[in-house]
This record gives sequence, C-alpha cells and structure tokens, in this order.
Amino acid sequence: MDWTEILVEVDADRIDEAAAIANMTVPYGIYIEDYRDLEQEVMEIAHVDLIDEDLLRQDRSRAKIHIYISPEDNIGEAVQFLRERLNAAAIDYTIDQSSVQEDDWLNNWRKFFKPTPVGERLLINPSWYTDTDPQGRLVINIDPGLAFGTGKHETTRLCMEALERYVRGGERVLDVGCGSGILGIAAVMLGAESAFGIDIDETAVRTANENAVVNHVGDKVRAIAGDLVDKVSGTYEIVVANIVADAIIALSASVSNFMTDDAVYIISGIIDARADDVKKAIRDRFEIVEENTHRGWYCFVLKKKSE
Repeated sequence: MDWTEILVEVDADRIDEAAAIANMTVPYGIYIEDYRDLEQEVMEIAHVDLIDEDLLRQDRSRAKIHIYISPEDNIGEAVQFLRERLNAAAIDYTIDQSSVQEDDWLNNWRKFFKPTPVGERLLINPSWYTDTDPQGRLVINIDPGLAFGTGKHETTRLCMEALERYVRGGERVLDVGCGSGILGIAAVMLGAESAFGIDIDETAVRTANENAVVNHVGDKVRAIAGDLVDKVSGTYEIVVANIVADAIIALSASVSNFMTDDAVYIISGIIDARADDVKKAIRDRFEIVEENTHRGWYCFVLKKKSE
C-alpha cells in the first residue's frame, strides 16, 4: 500500500522549531534536508572536500522536512495539525504531499543518513555501510527503519554525549521512548550492564530489538511495547528519555519511582521554547546537574532531590 509523503519547506533558521512540530505528527522518524553546514559535515564524516555538485547547488537559506504517513493514519489530520502549529509559531512554510511506496520511503531517507561521529567515543554507522573506518571509535550499526533515532538529530546526540559522561560501568539503564534503541545500545557499548527500553510503538520496539542483535548486545538490550508505569518494575542507575517536552512533563510525577537514590535522569527532545516549561515541571522532584544545548535543543541531566 502507498504511504503519503508530506514535504514541509521552511526558512532554514526556523528548522529546529518546525522539526519539533513535525515530530509530533508521527511516532517514527522524519528526515531533514538542511545544507547550512554541508562542507563541515562532509569533512567530519568523510574527511574529504569533494562534494557532489547537486548538493552544492542546494538553497542554503531553505530547509525541508520529510514526513511519511502510513495508509492506516489520517493524512488530513496530520496536515491540519502541521498547519495549525506552524501558524501558531509564526513560521512561514509550504506544504506538499505525494504518494510513495513503503520501499521507496525506506530508500529515500537513506541517502541523507551517513556515518556520524558522536561525542568522543561513538560512531553511528548505517547498517548498509559495510566499509566504514571507525578510527578507534565504538561503532553502533543502526537501521532505524520506521523508528525515531538515527543519531543525527541534535537531541539524540546530546543524550549520547551525556551517556559518555555518566556510564562508568555496570549500570542498569532504562530508556523511555526507546525508538530505534540507539541510546540503550550506546549505553551498553560504553559499559553499562544492561539496558531496558520501552515504547508505545510496536514497530519501534521490534526495530530496537533487531538493532540490539545486529550490534551483538541482544543479551543485554531488550525493548518492550507499553506504558512506563504498567510495564516497568525495579530501579535503574541511569534513566534516559529522548521524547517531547509534553511527555517529559507528564513523566515527571512517576519516573523517580524507577530511579535509584543516586541515579541520573537524562532528558532531551526539548525545543528552546519549552525549556522553561520543563524546568518548572521537574523542579520539585529533581535538581539540574547539567544543562546542554545545541541549535535550539536542550538536554538536562537531573538527580532526585533529597527527601
């Protein structure tokens, strides 16, 4: 069955805000065309200065968001939601839509997903790249499929960089809204004892478990479908949630029940316009021990406040 591609084009300077809105329309990934830092990204990833002429001709002032709607979902509602939220944010935009087969969707975004170094120790490698030089980094082979989490988005990178600092070895990790499973896999590769992921989307859970097997950590990384309160038990030394601000706010009342006394809670998926809302929601239960931001996205590292 055909899927629907929704293409949103905005001013490149507003891409982060627009992407935050777009991420609310689907439970799986979107992909973004943003060529402002093209030369720098190519040098970081490929270590060459030869760039395809078609890419060099791209309009650096504009950015595009590709969203895919499954045949079972309501296309009209998704488009209306986008229009309402983009208008409310005073973002100028154009929206087009077209039909696309699922196989074409999976192949289309692959050309925008390249090997990406993250932090000091990690390299995110698309599963179809078989000859990548890791240059001493830990390689996470990832195929997000229909799940969020390629490692390229700022929020995922911020979470992975935080995991580099806080995984010291032997921790149990809880990944809320695990998507592709990339954060749990990264945590175990960095030395965590185990990672348990939960997501409301069954496709994401299947993808996360498959990615764990591909990376030879299937015995330490496991994901299930369901709700945090109903499906999770026990406590963890590290909890990570790379979701959206509203979901993080909703979690603030219950997530501490799953944390050891000295646990760290890493949260991201927070656009700058919502950072103060999140701070207000968590201030009674948590203290912020780190605050990091990149291109309009925030990541907070929290600890429970003493009783």
